[in-house]
Amino acid sequence: MQSLPIRRAIVSVTDKTGLADFASFLARGGVQLVSTGGTEKALLAAGLAVTPVSAVTGFPEILNGRVKTLHPYIHGPLLADKDNPEHLQTLAGLSLAPFDLVCVNLYDFATAAAKGLDLRSAVEEIDIGGPTLLRAAAKNFHSVLVVPAVIHYGRVMDELSGNGFSAGLSLRRQLAAETFARVSAYDAMIADYLKTHEA
Repeated sequence: MQSLPIRRAIVSVTDKTGLADFASFLARGGVQLVSTGGTEKALLAAGLAVTPVSAVTGFPEILNGRVKTLHPYIHGPLLADKDNPEHLQTLAGLSLAPFDLVCVNLYDFATAAAKGLDLRSAVEEIDIGGPTLLRAAAKNFHSVLVVPAVIHYGRVMDELSGNGFSAGLSLRRQLAAETFARVSAYDAMIADYLKTHEA
């Protein structure tokens, strides 16, 4: 798919810098916003309509928030190849709408680690759902636009504004590559931390 219309987005961010402006821009373009936890509250505080992830999955957040987005009703619509009629038929059979945009930035593990937390407390700051969403969206860049950091908001808004609220394949590929680099660096940072801290 060369040009991807953006109609439905997952937004779940730790760094909420610029979030209200970016999400408001998406909402003005008719994009349905799906979100979790603190991001959902921030979007509601900004006066935006937002669908909680639990309304999509039919399942509550559990284990103190460790499990929120890890669900087939999230990852099916996220990983569906929009150029594959069988994938779209599967979603339709389950009454699921595909996702077109994923905006996620990760828990700030570096700051948590720098606080000198004990190992068990530090481990709670390791993001699981975020990297999973990012990797899924980046893998499926032919069908999804992934936005892995605040610094990309302006570029994405420019792209959508200039293309009838559609994202071109070139931008999607570039941001997918950026996403894999970010997730890789995040994992490497955690691996280094675990190597040097005793239980």
